[in-house]
Amino acid sequence: MRTDHGLQVIRIALIGAGRIGTMHAGNIARRVPAMELAAVVDPRTDAAESLAAQYGARAADLDDVLKDPDIDAVAITSIAAVHSELVVRAAEAGKAVFCEKPASLELAEMDRAIEATEKAGVTFQVGFNRRFAADFAAAHDAIVRCEIGTPQLMRSVTRDPGRPGGLGHAANIKPWTIFRETLIHDFDTLLWLNPGAEPVEVYTRADALVAPQYKDSGLIDTAVVMLTFGNGAIATAEANFSALYGYDVRGEVFGSKGMVTAGRHASSPMELYGEHGISRQTLRSDEEMFVDAYVAELAQFADAIRTGATPPVTGHDARNALRIALAAMKSHEEHRPVQLHEFA
Repeated sequence: MRTDHGLQVIRIALIGAGRIGTMHAGNIARRVPAMELAAVVDPRTDAAESLAAQYGARAADLDDVLKDPDIDAVAITSIAAVHSELVVRAAEAGKAVFCEKPASLELAEMDRAIEATEKAGVTFQVGFNRRFAADFAAAHDAIVRCEIGTPQLMRSVTRDPGRPGGLGHAANIKPWTIFRETLIHDFDTLLWLNPGAEPVEVYTRADALVAPQYKDSGLIDTAVVMLTFGNGAIATAEANFSALYGYDVRGEVFGSKGMVTAGRHASSPMELYGEHGISRQTLRSDEEMFVDAYVAELAQFADAIRTGATPPVTGHDARNALRIALAAMKSHEEHRPVQLHEFA
């Protein structure tokens, strides 16, 4: 066992060399203590080789990685449709698993992934990064300490950056993305910020307002989902794919004794006072807003592997958020409130 400053070095293989995979690769190789990027897997051989070369790793195929006894874990950053299958294969090979959200697109496949990791006894963590952002974590801690009393009204917002010309890549967005891949973050955040409370009902209003020409192909680019919790709290989660002013992620919990908020727009505290008024530079991507959170989630994943502790975001957490996403989809299709017990 190799160590670094007294910590067991976790050798990790990255599966998926796209945008998120590229970001995680840099963090694994350079920013997470005692974690080493050992290999990069991607069906696009050139992409795997290029990314691996940047960090002294090797490009490899999946079978070789899963058979390699020197690789401790995998980070799954591929397309969402194959996440659950990769989780199962990695678990069966005895590898710890970090999987980007969503860990699955269907409950049955999510259950299969959870069962595989539990049967193998391997660490399984899902990448809900907001839990690791300092402001969201502080809000959660304040709620746990009952500093705002009982949550009554909750809100979570995700507005992806847009462009003046509209949603240029709309044709590439798969149906239901806004629920299962975007709002899934908000659903997890609302569950986490209302600890111990169970969601009981979901009601959705959604449409294609940014790129209406793609509505018939299944694109939904604007959505508001209302959740009712068993403790009485009423929550809204909203998403849109075209915030021209930048990347906008916020959370708010109003309770019987006060309120907490999290999220920010500005990329720095600097304000420019000029002839056109006062302006600030805004954040333009998740990588900017959650740079430290992305590092922290991987560091805690590595710690869970070393200690055998339960990771901070489990497969069951991912399943709970997925239930809400599927209920939101059904509510949109059937134009009615959906009870969560319909998704056991």
